[in-house]
Amino acid sequence: MTGDGGGEPLDKDGVGELADAIAESFGSFAGFKAQLTKASATTQGSGWGVLAYEPLSGRPIVEQVYDHQGDVGQGSTPILVFDAWEHAFYLQYKNQKVGFIDAMWAVVNWQDVARRYTAAKERGDSLLLAP
Repeated sequence: MTGDGGGEPLDKDGVGELADAIAESFGSFAGFKAQLTKASATTQGSGWGVLAYEPLSGRPIVEQVYDHQGDVGQGSTPILVFDAWEHAFYLQYKNQKVGFIDAMWAVVNWQDVARRYTAAKERGDSLLLAP
């Protein structure tokens, strides 16, 4: 997250590959934003809305992770996470979780997310390799 973040990932500053992958996987940035917002907003109790790189499909996906999923990994690599636990938003936003999520969109550091996406892709086939 960064104070001069937000907006959409655009084809600049090394973010173009991520922007293309989002458009391909979700149809548009707006479609992706709606999915991640819903995954974050509808998490009950403790959890997160996550944009992750899924190595078997080679695509970004949206996940809803709750209660640490029993501390079992999902097989994907998180590249953007919105904290949906009450402790993250309640003092400032009370029960307005969507207001908090909207504020999160305004500070997303797309260059950082793009770096995480590239790193995940580079090691993404590790699930397919024999031990």
